[in-house]
Parts: sequence; structure tokens; C-alpha cells
Amino acid sequence: MSMREGSLALFIALAGTPALSAPEGPRLGQPLEPAAISALDITVFPDGTGLPLGQGTAVEGKAVYEARCAACHGPNGRGGSAEELAGGRNPLTSVEPDKTIGTYWPYASTVFDFIRRSMPLDAPRSLSDDETYALTAYLLHANGIIGERDPINASTLPKIRMPNAAGFVWAYPERQPR
Repeated sequence: MSMREGSLALFIALAGTPALSAPEGPRLGQPLEPAAISALDITVFPDGTGLPLGQGTAVEGKAVYEARCAACHGPNGRGGSAEELAGGRNPLTSVEPDKTIGTYWPYASTVFDFIRRSMPLDAPRSLSDDETYALTAYLLHANGIIGERDPINASTLPKIRMPNAAGFVWAYPERQPR
């Protein structure tokens, strides 16, 4: 038997042993059922895909903002210990740009997604879908993008044209929402 044949025979003999089978991992956690995975899949895309049922207006969102957001983001979103969310006037192309929702964010649906997934900082995902729609409406209104009584929902939110919609260059232009 040649060296090559011997190596191949050894490999075949060892291939069925547990040490060489597919790794199992560190055995941490538990496998998730499809329903649990679905509950975690809350991504909202720029075209509105993934938006849940629900709705809200800026009038309703003001109370949510004051109760859950103002402590960090300041009165009317003008800044506090966290970034300002409203009131910016300088575009990203200026010497001192403002990165508020109105001057920075390219899609209104992304604002909803970020709030739903990450805010408030001390209790992410604690807002209901209606509260998240209302809060999104409030912030859009505070930036002069919508009226205070304009209803925001899965149908209306993706249609909002943000002031900085053309401010980003897509790596894959064919995927850019129209």
C-alpha cells in the first residue's frame, strides 16, 4: 500500500468517528421554533415591507414622546442627554450638518423600524405598534414633514417623501425603492 492509499484509508476509517463529524457547537441555549423566530423578525424595509397593523397621529404621539422620550431627547426632540431628533436645518452637505430625522433619515419607514426595535433605550420593544406609529408621526411632524393629524400606518408611512431621500448612494441601485 502506498503512502497515499494509506492516508486515504485512514481518512475513510476516521470519517465516521464522532471527533470528525460535523461540529455541534458549544451547546448553549435552545433551538428556536419557527413561531419564535417569526416573533423576532421585525425588520421593516424602506418600501414598507414588514410594517405591522396599527396607526397613529402626531397628536397621539406627543403624549408618548413626553412620557417615554423627552427625558433623553429633550423637549420637542430638540436635544438632551441624547441626540436631537428635530429642529435641524443644516443639510449633510453643510459645514456644520444637523443629523436630525428631517435632515438625515432617507426613509420614514426606517424611523419606525429604529424606534420599534431600539427605543426607549431602557426598554426596547416595549412600545405597542400603535404607540410606535404615533411616536413616528410626532417626530415627522416635529421635523415639518407631515401634519399633526395626518394618520400614519402601513399604507401611508412608506409614501412619505423624506427631505434627505436622495442624500444616500445605494451600493446596489437596482434594489433602491422607487
